[in-house]
Amino acid sequence: MNSQGVASSSEGTLRTRAYDNFCQQIMLANIVAGQFISQRELAELLNMPLGAVREMIPRLEAEGLIRTVPQRGLQIAHVDLKLINNAFDLRLILEKEAAARFASSVSDDELEEIYASHREIIARARGGAEDAALLDEAQKLDWGLHDRMIDAMGNELVSEIYRVNSLRLRLIRLEGTMISPDRLVPAMEEHLSVIDAFKSRQPSLAAEMVAVHIESAHQRLLAWPARDRK
Repeated sequence: MNSQGVASSSEGTLRTRAYDNFCQQIMLANIVAGQFISQRELAELLNMPLGAVREMIPRLEAEGLIRTVPQRGLQIAHVDLKLINNAFDLRLILEKEAAARFASSVSDDELEEIYASHREIIARARGGAEDAALLDEAQKLDWGLHDRMIDAMGNELVSEIYRVNSLRLRLIRLEGTMISPDRLVPAMEEHLSVIDAFKSRQPSLAAEMVAVHIESAHQRLLAWPARDRK
């Protein structure tokens, strides 16, 4: 590879790292919906060169995660009713199919491991442990099951679409629908209903239970009192 090729590869790697860092900052709640931020501030937050940040911006704009506002800089996706409904509709379409396939493909051992993890969280919560660490574990377990179903489809295009939509959902959830102490046990029990459907090896029932779970989350979000419905 010549020097020009090495430089191009290095730039591409930096751009990819900047994008990955951006996604991680969403997960960590260091980037929030509707936030305005300059390119330089974003570069500092991501600990990346300004050039790499500038090169990743078109990708973020294409994915609807950020937009350029004249005179104001960059704005992280603003959460409104349209975004909420669109994100949950897409989630429903993808996850119903994923759940149906997962019910047929997941091994008994994997199902037992998933089931046991949920029961452990519930037992700890009912035992009085409702600290930040437990809530964090529960949230990761929640997201992890959905990610697992999607990735089990073995379709990279579907996984990528789902991944970007998950970032939108995380921006939405940071505004009030992360798992809270009063929602921890009910959320885990909803998952157990889905897992029971997987155990029954009935694809249609699994799809139905996932749809119920997703719609429940959708309606709770719409009822959040601070929601901006412009």
